[in-house]
Amino acid sequence: MNKTELVDAVAEETGLTKKDVGAVIDGMFDLICKSVSQGEKVAIPGMLSFEQVQRKARKGFNPQTGEPIDIAASMAVKVSAGAKLKAAAKG
Repeated sequence: MNKTELVDAVAEETGLTKKDVGAVIDGMFDLICKSVSQGEKVAIPGMLSFEQVQRKARKGFNPQTGEPIDIAASMAVKVSAGAKLKAAAKG
C-alpha cells in the first residue's frame, strides 16, 4: 500500500476528506522526523517505535577488491515493530 492508497483507505474508514487525512499523515511523519532528529524516541504502542542510534566506527571490506576500509561512525534510525504489528504479520 502506498501513501495515496493509505489516504484513500483511511478517508473511507473514518469519513474524513482525503485532504484532511493527507494533512494528518504528513503532519504525523513530519513530527516523527523532527522528534527522532532531536534524539527523542517516538513510540506508537503495539505498532512501531522510532529512535536514533549511534553506529560505531568499524572495519569493512571493499566487495570488489577485498581491500580493508574504515567505516566511520554514523547516526541511523532504528524502527521496531510492536506486538500488534508482529501478531498481524503472523496471520
